[in-house]
Amino acid sequence: MNYLSVLDQKKPMPVTFMKNLQFSKLIKADGSLREFNFRKHRDPNGSILFSVDVSDPRNNRIVFKMRQDDSSWKIEQTPLPEWVITNEHVLHQMIEEELKNAS
Repeated sequence: MNYLSVLDQKKPMPVTFMKNLQFSKLIKADGSLREFNFRKHRDPNGSILFSVDVSDPRNNRIVFKMRQDDSSWKIEQTPLPEWVITNEHVLHQMIEEELKNAS
């Protein structure tokens, strides 16, 4: 097979664009304000999810994903510190607020 003939077929490659969405929010968790950083992206199946990261009291980064389950955003990974899990509803509100503002 001639490699040039394969290149000459010029089939259009499907390209999809997703608006880049990144934001940070200060949320009171475990008795102190913490900066949660959010980044929207797609998984290999095309589902939208958010990567979230935050520092713990020792300045280690905690990174986890949130996926929309029915009408709310849920944390995917466990185990996580209790102060992250108990603020899942607040994280959900922050994502929804930012998605409305981005539209």
